[in-house]
Amino acid sequence: MKKYQLFIDGKWVDSVSGKTFTSINPATKEINGIIAEGDAADVDLAVKAARKAFESGPWASMSPSERGRLLYRAAQKLWENVDYLAEVESNDNGLTINETKLIAIPAAIDVLEFYAGMANKIQGDTLASPANRFNYTLREPVGVVGAIVPWNFPIMLTMWKLAPALAAGNTIVIKPAEQTPISVLELARLLQEAGIPDGVINVVNGYGPTAGAALASHPDVDKIAFTGSTATGRLIMQAASKHLKPISLELGGKSPNIVFDDADIDAAISGSLFGIYFAQGQVCAAGSRLFVQETIYDRFVEEFARKAESIRVGHPLDPNTQMGPQVSEEQLNIIERYVQIGKQEGATLVTGGKRNEECGNGFYYTPTVFADVDNNMTIAREEIFGPVVSIIRFKDEEDALKKANESIYGLASGVWTTNLVRAHRMARGLKAGTVYVNTFSMLDSAAPFGGMKQSGFGRELGIEAMNMYTQTKHVWVDLSQEKFNWYGL
Repeated sequence: MKKYQLFIDGKWVDSVSGKTFTSINPATKEINGIIAEGDAADVDLAVKAARKAFESGPWASMSPSERGRLLYRAAQKLWENVDYLAEVESNDNGLTINETKLIAIPAAIDVLEFYAGMANKIQGDTLASPANRFNYTLREPVGVVGAIVPWNFPIMLTMWKLAPALAAGNTIVIKPAEQTPISVLELARLLQEAGIPDGVINVVNGYGPTAGAALASHPDVDKIAFTGSTATGRLIMQAASKHLKPISLELGGKSPNIVFDDADIDAAISGSLFGIYFAQGQVCAAGSRLFVQETIYDRFVEEFARKAESIRVGHPLDPNTQMGPQVSEEQLNIIERYVQIGKQEGATLVTGGKRNEECGNGFYYTPTVFADVDNNMTIAREEIFGPVVSIIRFKDEEDALKKANESIYGLASGVWTTNLVRAHRMARGLKAGTVYVNTFSMLDSAAPFGGMKQSGFGRELGIEAMNMYTQTKHVWVDLSQEKFNWYGL
């Protein structure tokens, strides 16, 4: 059985306590490996290593251009290992090999390349001043970043934080989700082989209430970046508030996906299937509330359900598989509970709604479609984080916008229409960080991503994310060489 240690200050070490936990393969329920279980003591060692690397040594003295070249070389190292990383991640969390090899891992590397190019483009401003003064600003790294990442896309969502943090000159301590501890360790190993100096990247596996809480509340961590549930995000805010450290939160969602009767229906069905069933529905921005105009509702539901039933569920390493297992037994139980609630509250279960027993011993669930869903039902209000879609009727544009915005969340949204004017009106009216028009669940390294309302704050990706990992310093220089004697002394 393979054993995995913590990665602190460029070294592979056991946890201070000596404790371990097991990583389970969601496709088979077999053990992937034995993982060192870090806690507050290990987090403290990692933060000290990160602080030392930030304050002194090769990283601290490296020019922005050198940093950029190093990060670009690291990206090339990852490109050489795409197949390996894809398989590791599929075994870690159940994403299909096509989802990891063709989407998640390449997207992560693209992010690293994007920020490698940003490293020498961080700029301050020269401010308008009288002739005898010189005012300017600097954008400086915040220092030690604590990154707490989820289990649905471990490598990609780690990179969303690691890449801009390092490009800006910071160092980082990463706490992966306990469900997926291996992917980020393998990422760290490859980045070290690419030449990232010791202490710049540190990985402490463990549980949220111990390792995660210790990282969020550590007095020498300068910033926290978290992706996960809204409930956990509240706890992160509380822990970080003790030292008033800046945080960025990318949290849950219940994203509305709106199909008007003038849309290309075939395209809307295909895009909406991807919007909810990609990654087994375990996506914060999944289009789990599917609003369909009443004039096409019955026809749309029938065709959508027929195609959902045709999605091939199976082992994630089988290239023919289109949907793999859920990440854990716990997540499977959550999905089952919500499906029962949906039926009890009067929604019509069109297809799915059960475990897939044909796939063997893993955590497999069937693509599930609920129709006749009221916007106030539990399955339409609460994030399920699984392959369950609620299809809701709407009358007209005003009704669609009202229902779409009736949510505590505001992460993503979608609009399907051939009416360009309507598309722009809806984009203005939807309260969400991202609005997709005639597509869904697309990402680009240059495009900022984040939420409104209880889906969090701050942005990841794009130039805007650099502001989350730098801070502004104002410098005021008196050029007059005249004594300023206010008190006449």
